[in-house]
Amino acid sequence: MPPNSTATPAPSLSNCPCLNLPQRGLFFHRTLVLIITFFAYASFHASRKPPSIVKSVLGPEISKNGTNPVQDLAQSQVGWPPFNGSQGTHRLGELDLAFLSSYAFGMFFSGHLADTIDLRVFLATGMLLSGVFTVAFGMGYWFGVHSFLYFVVVQILCGLSQSTGWPCVVAVVGNWFNSKRGMIMGVWNSHTSIGNIMGSIVASSMLKYGWGWSFLWPGFFVFLIGIVVYLFLVVSPELVGLVLESEIELSPIEEGGSVEVSNDGEAENLSLIQSKNIESMDDSTHFQSNDTNPDAIGFIAAWKLPGVASFAICLFFSKLVAYTFLYWLPFYIRHTDVAGVHLSHETAGMLSTIFDIGGVLGGVLAGLVSDKLEARAITTVAFLLLSIPALVAYRVYGSMSMFTNNTLMFLLGSLINGPYALITTAVAADLGTQSAIKGNSRALATVTAIIDGTGSIGAAIGPVLVGYISSSGWNRVFAMLIASIFIATLSLIPSVTSELKERKSRTALNSTYG
Repeated sequence: MPPNSTATPAPSLSNCPCLNLPQRGLFFHRTLVLIITFFAYASFHASRKPPSIVKSVLGPEISKNGTNPVQDLAQSQVGWPPFNGSQGTHRLGELDLAFLSSYAFGMFFSGHLADTIDLRVFLATGMLLSGVFTVAFGMGYWFGVHSFLYFVVVQILCGLSQSTGWPCVVAVVGNWFNSKRGMIMGVWNSHTSIGNIMGSIVASSMLKYGWGWSFLWPGFFVFLIGIVVYLFLVVSPELVGLVLESEIELSPIEEGGSVEVSNDGEAENLSLIQSKNIESMDDSTHFQSNDTNPDAIGFIAAWKLPGVASFAICLFFSKLVAYTFLYWLPFYIRHTDVAGVHLSHETAGMLSTIFDIGGVLGGVLAGLVSDKLEARAITTVAFLLLSIPALVAYRVYGSMSMFTNNTLMFLLGSLINGPYALITTAVAADLGTQSAIKGNSRALATVTAIIDGTGSIGAAIGPVLVGYISSSGWNRVFAMLIASIFIATLSLIPSVTSELKERKSRTALNSTYG
């Protein structure tokens, strides 16, 4: 019985028997799941990039140094009403708020729903609807729509549709992998940056034909991958007659200072390992869980789990920073001289992909380091603290030369996306399957939704704040980002303290039994 009793086999298992042969073992199906979920979420992010790419086309022109108020160009040929007036950047920020606030709102409910209904159908439905609404935004170009309400409604519906994605893909991957999540999910989570890169390249290259085309192809892509998900995604090993081997893993996030062994069983009827204390690791007792159909954990109960609240707050501010770059970096590059050159819309969009390329490295590096140190919070704090001087350097020296700009942008992408990727994947999976839940693997999507949903509230606030602050100076925007990172760091002090105590306890035990 799969962890979610409503899960049904993918149609491909019956229509394509070659996918369900006995010789198709765990490695084959794990690889297939990673590939499908990778492209599923990459397509989500690809469809989110067009609004940031077309900002400089829709909005008003501002001074090259980005510090003077925008000019009122509502009656000119520059921009697209209603985004090209003196309040244009405000309207663009409010458009981001419409999408991201509905995304955050939907995330809290999607996580619980994902724990109770078929993950494959739920994810595919969200992807198909996301494709439809992404294309609907672009249709405003061909039909000459200038109603702000139209674009807001489309963004709200698109945000609700996309909120189905993250809890589902994390839950599915969590069902198939039950140890060393940091490295695996660090590599897998590069889908965020890869999707951003694909979306930026496609949307930027289409601008010369009209901004509507920048939405058409990303929308078609996410719709197509949604069909693939429905046909081929296998959400748990039990659906193909496989059982994961139990593995022992120290819980990397356990508040209270005691060293415990985490229960990483990801599904019902999988062999679970429990250990009363660290001394019994070498000969721990293996037994089968008697809870074959646990209830999905409640929303309030999930919030009370150790580490959930602190990492949720941290992600609130981390995602505020990450999504500010996601939605405003092309606009910033477009309106900031680089080596005395005022870049075009297309060039600014293409150049912004360097930030996402750095994010690929940052996500993998953060996962690898956290696995090596067995310390998620310490790794997250280290990346956050290093990103502060990087932000200052990019603002001060980024305009000196193209090489300096690209180098600092790459570094920023690594340091900002590293902790963001780690928290939304490995940390969420660890917290969703920790020993405090007593084997209830159905809590995974709920915990994931709480953490990413809280982060998404920050993601909604960041871009809209930039829309208002940027008209009075980019220095204030960077000050806001630095303050956000500092608060994110402070929120993890309890978890860092706990991890340091655990490391001290492990060192003492190793010395005793060494």
